[in-house]
Formats: sequence, C-alpha cells, structure tokens
Amino acid sequence: MGRFTVWDYVVFAAMLLISAIIGIYYAFVGGGQKTSKDFLMAGRSMNALPVALSLTASFMSAVTVLGTPAEIYRYGAIFCIFAITYGLVVLCSAEIFLPVFYKLGITSTYEYLELRFNKYLRLCGTVLFIIQTTLYTGIVIYAPALALNQVTGFDLWGAVVATGVVCTFYCTLGGLKAVVWTDVFQVGIMVAGFSSVIIRAVVVQEGIGRIVNDSYHGGRLNFWDFDPNPLQRHTFWTIVIGGTFTWTGIYGVNQSQVQRYIACKSRFHAKLSLYINLVGLWAILACATLCGLAIYSIYKDCDPWTANQVSALDQLMPYLVLDIMRDYPGVPGLFVASAYSGTLSTVSSSINALAAVTVEDLIKPYFKSLSEKKLSWISMGMSLFYGGVCIAMAAVASLLGALLQAALSIFGMVGGPLLGLFALGILCSFANGIGAFVGLVSGFIISLWVGIGSQIYPPLPERTKPLYLSTAGCNISSGNLTSTEIPLTTIFSTPGAERPALADNWYSLSYLYFSTLGTLVTVVVGIIISLLTGTSFRAVIECVSGLFQTKMS
Repeated sequence: MGRFTVWDYVVFAAMLLISAIIGIYYAFVGGGQKTSKDFLMAGRSMNALPVALSLTASFMSAVTVLGTPAEIYRYGAIFCIFAITYGLVVLCSAEIFLPVFYKLGITSTYEYLELRFNKYLRLCGTVLFIIQTTLYTGIVIYAPALALNQVTGFDLWGAVVATGVVCTFYCTLGGLKAVVWTDVFQVGIMVAGFSSVIIRAVVVQEGIGRIVNDSYHGGRLNFWDFDPNPLQRHTFWTIVIGGTFTWTGIYGVNQSQVQRYIACKSRFHAKLSLYINLVGLWAILACATLCGLAIYSIYKDCDPWTANQVSALDQLMPYLVLDIMRDYPGVPGLFVASAYSGTLSTVSSSINALAAVTVEDLIKPYFKSLSEKKLSWISMGMSLFYGGVCIAMAAVASLLGALLQAALSIFGMVGGPLLGLFALGILCSFANGIGAFVGLVSGFIISLWVGIGSQIYPPLPERTKPLYLSTAGCNISSGNLTSTEIPLTTIFSTPGAERPALADNWYSLSYLYFSTLGTLVTVVVGIIISLLTGTSFRAVIECVSGLFQTKMS
C-alpha cells in the first residue's frame, strides 16, 4: 500500500491549524469569556444552523467514519433503518424534553433532577454522566488514532495524545462558541472525506450501478428483517425500538447535546436546530452506507480482513483509501482529517459538557460566594483537567471489541437508566425521590449486568448474522499487522470453558436493547416504589383499613 506524502500532511495540518485558530478567535472576540455563562452556554445567543451542524458532528463522528462502513460491509445495509430511528429520536427530544429544559433556563440538565426530586438524585445523575462520557470519549479518541496508525504508521498512542491536546486547547480557550464553530468546519471536512471516497470508488467500479449490483448479489441490501426476537443483533424492531431509546438518551437528556440546543437564543431556534440536525444525520448515514457498499463491491472476491491485510474491520476504510487513492496526493490526508474531525468535534463537546456539570452541579451549589469571573476561570481549568482524563480513558477503548458496538453499548448501559430517570420526572407527576432513586439503581444494575455479560460472552454468529466474505480472488501474502482489538473474552474466559445458559439467552440480548431495558426497569420500578411510598397510596391503605375496622366493630 503506500504511506502519507507531503501533501497529505499539509491537508491534515491545515485542518488542525484552522480548528486551533477558531478557538483562539473566540477566546478574544467580544471581550472573551467574561462569565461562566459565556464560556459554558455561549451567552445563550446561538442561531439554529451552526448548532444543528454541531449536533450532527458530535455524535456522528470518527466512530461513524470508521465503524459504520465496516458494519455495512460485514452485516449489510439493514443499518440504514436507523434513518427511521433518528426521526423518532428528534421528535421525542424536540417535543418532550427540550420544552422542559429550555423553559427552566438551566445550564446542567441535572439541575432539573434537584428541582423535580432532590439534590442526591442530581448528584447521582452527574456522577453517572461523568463516568459515561469519559468512557465514550476514550473510544472516539482511540478510533481515529487507529486510522492514523493503519494508514501512516504514526504511533497509535502519540496520535491519542495529539487528539486530546488539540481538543483541550481550543475548548479551554474558546468555550462553547469555539466548540460549535469548530464543529461546523469539521462536519464539512467529514462530508468532504466521505464524498472523495464515494466518488473515487464509483469511478473505479465504472458506475454506481455495479456497486449496487454487487451488493445485491452479495446479500448486502438486506434492508428488511422483521424478526421480533430481541436476541437478534439487528432487525427492524431492534433498530427502531432499541435504537430510539439509545439515541433519545443521547439527544433528549445527554448534557453534551442538550447544552448546545438550549444555548440557542429562542426556543424556536432550539427546536429548529434539532430538525435541521436530522437532515445532517440522514446525509452522514447515506454517505457511510455508500462507503460500506463500495468496500464490498471492490473487495468482494478478496476480503482484506480474512486475508490478514487488516487486523480489524474498523481498519477497512483507511485500507480502501490508500488502495484507491494512492495516485492522488492529499486525498488520503483528507480522509484521515475527516476521521480526526469527527473526534475533535465529539471530544470538545464532551470536555465542555463535563466542565459544565462539574461547575454547575459540584462547585456552584457548595461555593456560593464565587464571582462569575472566578467561575469562568474554574470552567477553563475544568476543561483542561477533563482533557487529560479523556486522554487517559482512551486506554480503556483498546480493551473493548468493535468500536461502533462498544460505543453504543456504553450509552445503552448508562444512558438507559438516566433516560428513565428523566422520563419518570417529566411524564409521571406522582413519582417521588425514593421511587426515582430505587428505579435508577435497579435500571443501572440490570443494564450493567447484561452489558458486561455480553462483552464477556459475545453472541454466537446465528444471533449477529455476519454475511459471507470471500478470499477466492486473493493472490497476495498475509500481512503482518498487529491487532488493535482485545475482546474482553480473551481476558476473562479460559480455553475450552463452556458457555453458561445465560450466555445464549440473557447475554445475547441485542446491544440496542440495553438502553430500552435500563429505561423501562427504571420507570417501572420508580412508579411502583413511588406508589408504595407516596402519600396518595398510604391514604388509600388507611382509608381501606378504616373501613375494614368499622365493619368489624
């Protein structure tokens, strides 16, 4: 294959430089970040379009650039059903959760939990969010470093540190405004990277018709599978139902997303940003799907993964880029810049959100005498601190399986119970603090149980339905790549150990249902405990008891 040329490095460096300049600009424009509100909420003055592009960039990031095409190559285009899921998610977020958060004028979503329940639940929500976000951010720092390592030979952990340092730099200097406007630039780079690969693949294959035809005959156009079995990894129902719960946990109540759309100057702009973002999600999904089908069309007779030319499916996109773009200096650099852009957008949003919840939920309530200027400096300090934490957590990502599923699994395990907690507060007026706490703990334990079990005992092929890959046309020797994946199975399992009964039933639950399970357990347990401990239920019991005693006398 080839390596980076000078022009590839120029393109890559230009992307990093522009991102840093945006951060420097917003550090000083308009007098800089005078208050914590300016730093964390952009003074609540943002318009819908940049916020929409920022929302698109953040969670459809490097994990998408690397993971989704590989997912479609291995399992087929059923992943496209997520287009329906995204529509339902945006509808729920815009019509149920956004009005509540925007009306309250809060900075941290977990402030709502104290207003609705008590300060202890606010603290629980904050701690769970910090754990969830640092783990997820570790994955999205690790993903583009993997691409860099595969394409350029650049040191894997050197790339991890470089990603974290650049993010921390412009996030600490420019606050939320810098995060949003760098996202706008970076989503453009992501689309350009995808587009260059699609256009070149279409030229190589002499038209899009051949790509579609190859994909059809290779079983990749498997859009519809209505099997209701919740153990099947991807079906119409797991994606629409499970995916809606997973992504509503992200768009509806996750601080990283909510913080940006409630930073809009009006509720109309906030809602509009979510609906414009939906178009962006569809566009990115379409690009990733076409890339995945193009990979299959080009390598249908010689799968690079089976032939040991790549050590993990997540490396297929960089491999394809170097293969078909070797005669176009600068284009491989554009692709890696697009993966890197996804990381920068996501990590900067996470750092800003972590700083916000720390300042609003852990510092302000206990140090009420702090001035706005001091809070602004503390916010910057927190951004610097969390930048370092996220770099360290990238090491955790190297212990997980495939990047895409691991990322969504974490959101399901932790995001589901948190979504259930907010849903309980907003939709159930009789729910109380005791019920909410017991529900949250129950949902978290159940989610963690099934989630960790599925990592230790991965589902069998009949549950995941991987599609056929051929090496019949290969005439090259095996590669010498070192694997960058270490499934948890290799750590916890012993050779020849039998799978327990739970492994093929409970632990084989589709990873998309982790969030659904966590949400429903939290809500159901919360409702039951609230009724048992609420004044209305006790009144009913006392009334029935009184009637019974009257009859007896």
